[in-house]
Amino acid sequence: MLAVVDHATPLSAHIANWLAAFVGLEPIWVFHAVGALVVATGVLALVVTPVGLGGVYLERKLAGRIQNRRGPNRVGPYGLLQTLADGVKLLSKEDIIHRGADAPLFRLAPYIVFLSAFAGFVVLPFWPGGAPANLDVGIFYFLALIGLETIGIVMAGWSSNNKWSLLGSMREVAQVISYELPLGIVAMCPVIVAGTMSLSGITEVQAGPIWKWFVFRDGIWAIVMVPAFLVFYVSGLAAAKRAPFDLPEAESELIAGFHTEYSGMRFGMFFLPEYALMLSISAVTSVLFLGGYHDPLGMSAEGGSMHGVWWWGLIWFFSKTTILFLSQLILRWTLPRLRIDQVMYLCYKVLLPIAMACLVATAFLRLFFS
Repeated sequence: MLAVVDHATPLSAHIANWLAAFVGLEPIWVFHAVGALVVATGVLALVVTPVGLGGVYLERKLAGRIQNRRGPNRVGPYGLLQTLADGVKLLSKEDIIHRGADAPLFRLAPYIVFLSAFAGFVVLPFWPGGAPANLDVGIFYFLALIGLETIGIVMAGWSSNNKWSLLGSMREVAQVISYELPLGIVAMCPVIVAGTMSLSGITEVQAGPIWKWFVFRDGIWAIVMVPAFLVFYVSGLAAAKRAPFDLPEAESELIAGFHTEYSGMRFGMFFLPEYALMLSISAVTSVLFLGGYHDPLGMSAEGGSMHGVWWWGLIWFFSKTTILFLSQLILRWTLPRLRIDQVMYLCYKVLLPIAMACLVATAFLRLFFS
């Protein structure tokens, strides 16, 4: 007999129940901890790391096409193994900590950045019931992790005892703290409409055809949700330090910014999380505004022909996320880098007022027209 899976229950809870049934004991916190660890490890090994490595390869190929060259084409067919070869090379490089550095902080910083970038994936609903951890405060948890990454970057810049690294980390602090304001404010617009901070709950509110998705929501909602979506997208670019907001690691000005003094795998632990953060921000954007795992025809909604089919939701979730991810890659090789004063102006005098207006308008519409 097939068991009926409750889509509101996270995967970690299902694993905990299976373990308890296998051992013959009642579910206790140990089984839930093991289940959460299994799910987190699986997401990291099977989803995040391959997609991160693929993102590096994809950006190199896109950059080559935009610049009228081929990109990686030697290691493996079509250069597919180039990123893997670079990872092996980083593992074989000497890990250097120069004499003037604060060694404990220097070693700890990459781990904080790595963990904060990858931990956000555990609250993403990949398909109905496919959230590794269905937190009631999922969006709050995700935004908090973006701020945690900044702590690791500041530690890296300070402990390196390098003026360029310190300047890059200070730019990161100024930029992320600034853009977290519009990012968090417009994230509350879908929360107000859905009535929940759970990413799975927000996705389910958008169940149905494409005009049920928040960014395409029928009626007067489009006046609010379209600018909210654009503000969230631009603020996400700044939070991920992507061009034209890559001031913290501007190669032409700061060598490599906050990770100038890093080598070997510690450098890789700064490099790969950048793509992981881009991917997670793209995924959260698709959940908040583009219906998450729901398809445009509403076939995955209750009563639809694909309702409860996990792979159908997974395909649409990754399709939307990939489109947003590709747009971030293309923008890097299309737009010039902004000056720091232009970055601050865009945040405080353009995006922040728009975000506040969207929040007030959403609350007004929710109160009087819902």
